[in-house]
Amino acid sequence: MRIAQIAPLWESVPPPGYGGIELVVGLLTDELVRRGHEVTLFATGDSITLAKLESAYPRALRLDETVKEPGVYDMLQLSQVYERAGEFDVIHSHMGATALPFGNLVKTPTVHTLHGIFTPDNEKLYTHAAQQAYVSISDAQREPRLNLNCVATVYNGIDPAIYEFNPQPQDPPYLAFLGRLSPEKGPHLAIEIAKRSGWRLKMAGKVDACDREFFEREIKPQIDGKQIEYLGEANHAEKCELLRGAVALLFPIMWREPFGLVMIEAMATGTPVIAMEMGSTPEVIEDGKTGFLCRSAEEFIAALDKVEKLNRVDCRDRVLTKFSFQSMTDGYEAVYRDILAQRFAKNGHLPSLNAA
Repeated sequence: MRIAQIAPLWESVPPPGYGGIELVVGLLTDELVRRGHEVTLFATGDSITLAKLESAYPRALRLDETVKEPGVYDMLQLSQVYERAGEFDVIHSHMGATALPFGNLVKTPTVHTLHGIFTPDNEKLYTHAAQQAYVSISDAQREPRLNLNCVATVYNGIDPAIYEFNPQPQDPPYLAFLGRLSPEKGPHLAIEIAKRSGWRLKMAGKVDACDREFFEREIKPQIDGKQIEYLGEANHAEKCELLRGAVALLFPIMWREPFGLVMIEAMATGTPVIAMEMGSTPEVIEDGKTGFLCRSAEEFIAALDKVEKLNRVDCRDRVLTKFSFQSMTDGYEAVYRDILAQRFAKNGHLPSLNAA
């Protein structure tokens, strides 16, 4: 198949640090190429890929202070894609609502992965383009009231081979928090849990401009470098070291997390996850086996008394069987084939369903 993959320009593919969407796009794109498909990746110019790379901007917009209107470059990228729509059998967008108006204007079908959440504003666009093909990254992410054409749920996947398994956490023991330091991710709750339980907490993650005030007010004053440590924005090696050494990853989200890639990254290293029972977490974690699902700080604290009894091999096995990039690619290939088969049934013309 001839496939266009569209990644956000905010980060490069794959991301050097935090960037779940871009990590998933990179793994999917490269695996599709390895399977023989003809893939074009539309992403930042500094992206690294096995596919043919096309870019509307040379580097990650987040790191370029000269860019004042990033949405302009999103529009340029989408224009590049859809002006060439006839070159592709299927277009796969990871751009959220931004790509929806373009998909209505061409015959080539677009698959939209729902990486984010629905808002009162973007719901208007999703409803306008409800007949386009959507893939949710968890069943919990779906909003039946919007009547979107959700054709499948495909869980995000990682490459377990680049996450070293650790059968025993480090000594002295500590808890980990990894993610954006924003209110919805719950870093303030992670600190509360650590302080109330007496555990050491190591935190890593980026602070976006919109979260700077929250970080300065709620997080920074509590970082003492002893019980509560902040390690900055971690690259892959630093992230893996943090995760595999921890007794558990705290995932105290305050919103309906669509997936939560860090959960499977932690489990790949053998580290169980203690998470708020919200959004996708019941689909990712096997409660009582690869972690615990909680509804309050008190339940998090109670789970800490049990977490060291969990088998860390079970955590890694969960990722190997359900959340590998190969499984993810299988899911998306099935979506592409189904959509093209429906197109054939409608107009009698079917592009080759086999890899190039």
